[in-house]
Amino acid sequence: MALLYAWRAARVTPLGELYTPPRMTGVLLRLTVQVVLVASLWRGLYAQSGTTAGMDRGQAVTYAVLAVLASRLRELDQYAGRDSVMQHMHFGTIVYWYLRPLPPQRYHALRAVGEQLYGLAWASVGYVVCLAAGVVEPPASAAVAAVFALSLLLGQLVLYYVMLLIDQFCFWTLRNSAAMLILVFAQNLLSGVYAPLWFFPHWFITLSSFLPFQATLSVPLSLYVGRIPLSDAGFQLGVQAGWVVALYLFTRFVWRRAARRVISQGG
Repeated sequence: MALLYAWRAARVTPLGELYTPPRMTGVLLRLTVQVVLVASLWRGLYAQSGTTAGMDRGQAVTYAVLAVLASRLRELDQYAGRDSVMQHMHFGTIVYWYLRPLPPQRYHALRAVGEQLYGLAWASVGYVVCLAAGVVEPPASAAVAAVFALSLLLGQLVLYYVMLLIDQFCFWTLRNSAAMLILVFAQNLLSGVYAPLWFFPHWFITLSSFLPFQATLSVPLSLYVGRIPLSDAGFQLGVQAGWVVALYLFTRFVWRRAARRVISQGG
């Protein structure tokens, strides 16, 4: 029975995508255009230079394309499925999260697992296609691939807890759309989605090192392209694991406080 509950929770948001083929077509077109434009941009930027910020053209293009593909891991539309925390808080239906057989924190986590597995399928197919087409370079060795996979997993855990904090913020504000927009921008900027962090000033890199965003994407992709050597991988993985533990403990504390504020607002 527990597995059945877990399966039903994990497939909530992916089913919203699978039952609307036009949305999937839009995702495919947008992802294709993003990959083509990003690859063309970075090839153009490196057309007249060999190595910049410690990366050659192949590394830069690989990093940028992988950043686009990795963004699909958490880009599912919960709002269209009417299952976002903000919607539940606004309409008062959040109370049903506390009446289900699954605790709300477990339901939230299981749903996120389903979303990330669905996003991983998109990213994996895109990676295979880009690798076959020569758009991205393969990892330098099996050890690099293994470390990258572990780092990517830790990075997604960090990202989940950061997103969870924004959802939990709704228990005090009811609406968090502005906070979500700020978070998405900060996440993309400070994690190296828009551009690798090595192109930014030193003070910016130092500032980002004290925040969890760098651990979500910049570290895994830097390990993949070789910008962070394997000799430093242990330290980077330790930092990521530290963020996971710290954010887990903090969000667990916030869940307990949030339960005391459950109200029926408007619905």
